Amino acid sequence: SVPQKVLKELLNQVSFAMAVHDIRYYLNGILFVAEGKQLSLVATDGHRLAYSSATLDVEVPKQEVILPRKTVLEMQRLLSDKEGAIEMQFAGNQAKFTFEGMEFVTKLVEGKFPDYNRVIPKNHKNIITLGRVPLLASLQRTAILTSEKFKGVRLNIEPGTLRVASNNAEQEEAVDELDIDYGGDAIEIGFNVTYLIDALANMDQDMVKIELADSNSSALLTIPDDAAFKYVVMPMRI
Repeated sequence: SVPQKVLKELLNQVSFAMAVHDIRYYLNGILFVAEGKQLSLVATDGHRLAYSSATLDVEVPKQEVILPRKTVLEMQRLLSDKEGAIEMQFAGNQAKFTFEGMEFVTKLVEGKFPDYNRVIPKNHKNIITLGRVPLLASLQRTAILTSEKFKGVRLNIEPGTLRVASNNAEQEEAVDELDIDYGGDAIEIGFNVTYLIDALANMDQDMVKIELADSNSSALLTIPDDAAFKYVVMPMRI
């Protein structure tokens, strides 16, 4: 069991990365992994992956289940910010959640979830730590020029400066610059701006850490000094 508040936070930190109506039906939900004293939640739509974990009060044998998207949205609605515990039981193709005198039973999604450990990059050498709110504001400003079809923004990163730029079909350009504490390689990398905004908007910490290898590798967003949350986003060609 975990406190309701904790499960609600975990769901909020990963649910935005779930797929919607994906033919790979196992992506239309969240993977729950309970092992030892850790509960991890993972969601991915193939372009990005969100991972969040918390400590359980007792050791449990390893269990992996996929909760359907509909259940996740319903749970987010039902869970409160209270400290009261929520009991979780997984058996066969069903999950049961017991909290506040209520029992919530749901079917599970069958199928094999991708190996998320292989997706999360390790040892990226270019690391930027910056304010989450200024970065989010900068992305929201430049996103104005992106179109429904093409959500690309370019990030130019060089020592001391992060430049965020986007173009529209009329060749108008939006550019925003942030001062950063950075001494790594100069990198130009493109991303779907929505994927970055989603992640930053669902965090509440002041600082965010971005780890990059080069312009063709996925980026890892984390919270400084906190291994519980990881967000991986694939670059896009711009």
